[in-house]
Amino acid sequence: MKKSVRVLISGRVQGVWFRQSAADRANELGLAGWVRNRYAGEVEGLFEGEENALQKMLEWCERGPPRARVDFVEKSFGEAQGLRPPVTVKESA
Repeated sequence: MKKSVRVLISGRVQGVWFRQSAADRANELGLAGWVRNRYAGEVEGLFEGEENALQKMLEWCERGPPRARVDFVEKSFGEAQGLRPPVTVKESA
């Protein structure tokens, strides 16, 4: 069953290719959604897909790309909204 999860990731997550790496990983997993920088310094993402793929994406978010340092991942789960792949990188908000 498809679900969605919104994440807000804090730490050293900007300037380390986090957004593009997250989009690449999510697309490998067949997810839909988006990822963007927040002006406050976090990375925010919305991912939608099968629960097992979402779990793998959340595990990746806890680590991030090699140059990142993830301090905390806030997660909000919800119902699927009907988004379609691919995961895209959005402008900062």
